[in-house]
Amino acid sequence: MASQFKKLAPLLNRVLIQKYEPVTKTASGILLQSSEDKQAVGKVVEAGPGQIDSKGNVIATLVKPGDVVLLPDYGGQKIKLADQEYFIFRDSDIIGILHQ
Repeated sequence: MASQFKKLAPLLNRVLIQKYEPVTKTASGILLQSSEDKQAVGKVVEAGPGQIDSKGNVIATLVKPGDVVLLPDYGGQKIKLADQEYFIFRDSDIIGILHQ
């Protein structure tokens, strides 16, 4: 049902992420095999405003749209929007922000 919608605005400390798919085939069709572990990496598409503490203050999310983040191997809620696959994670579940 969610695939008929085009955009999602995450609430509270939730973050919408599009995972990067590892390259497994070259342009000429050669299959690549890697012996190293592949890390779960994704790009932040949208981020909620943040968590509300016991005094009613908003604790802002630490990531913003466009950030490339390291994700846990498991977790996140998979959803489909406009025929694209996304994941929703809590801000606190994200391991870190990657920089080049």
